[in-house]
Amino acid sequence: MGSVHVRNIVRQIPEADLVALCDIRLEVAQALASEMGIARVVRDYHELLADPAVEAVLIAASTNAHDFIMKDAAAAGKHIFCEKPLALELEKIDSALAAVAKAGVKLQVGFNRRFDKNFQRVHQLVTSGELGQPSILRITSRDPGVAPMEYMRVSGGIFLDMTIHDFDMARFQVGEIDEVFVNGSVLIEPKLNEFGDIDTCVVNLKFASGAVGAIDNSRKAVYGYDQRLEVFCANGMVMANNESENTIAMAKTDGFTTPRLPDFFMQRYALSYADEIRQFIEAVREDKPTPTNGRDGRQAVALGHAAWKSYRENRPVKLSEFD
Repeated sequence: MGSVHVRNIVRQIPEADLVALCDIRLEVAQALASEMGIARVVRDYHELLADPAVEAVLIAASTNAHDFIMKDAAAAGKHIFCEKPLALELEKIDSALAAVAKAGVKLQVGFNRRFDKNFQRVHQLVTSGELGQPSILRITSRDPGVAPMEYMRVSGGIFLDMTIHDFDMARFQVGEIDEVFVNGSVLIEPKLNEFGDIDTCVVNLKFASGAVGAIDNSRKAVYGYDQRLEVFCANGMVMANNESENTIAMAKTDGFTTPRLPDFFMQRYALSYADEIRQFIEAVREDKPTPTNGRDGRQAVALGHAAWKSYRENRPVKLSEFD
């Protein structure tokens, strides 16, 4: 993700000046810096935090480093964009958010799907009141294939790695979630049983407003990256369907053939990754609130923990258990 953000900033966001890269694997950062024409590369991020010319940092390190880098960046007075999740442990998130609040710097969390043009349009229509009170949310989110096991073992599991995006999207579209109830299984990759993860689930949601919802996830959709959303309201319904690789449809005697879905999240959400950074830069330059904040980051992780508790205890779990 770090390399994706670097390329987007250099190529698509001229209002930002990317002055340095940092990576403990110095050779990786140097290769990307050479490609993008970035002069400065360091191994220790503290060097950049000590530089008064650096106004903001983008954290795309491994998840277990997010919280302490955020604390250090906040103490140095740097505005922060941090990839999700902020941390896997709520205590670490709370400590980091307290440091951010004390320093008075801005924080944006990398929930890129909020910046997808289709999902934003759904949000606009729902929040405008044109369709009346939302009552049912449905999200389908299915990956094209199982990620490598070395990643899966440290990811926090399906609810903190994959469904976390859907939890944030549910809050974005309908509002706060009070309760979750999970059914899940291992149907695709038996190795997940070794560390207690699953690859198939349905998460039922109860919103504070009384609305209900359902998220269905699978780690393997053989037909591509399946991303759909529907909000049913008192006066109508709005949905966002999949984006195909192109709009070509072919008809022959044996029927219609339509394009495949994208095979990778970077392909499906390419524009949203650039737009989230663009809006972060705008928030810093114009002193506006960031569109996704620390509370958004914490709530999504809390919902992930609630989902795991529901799955393991086979009961509905209220989010208030994680306040």
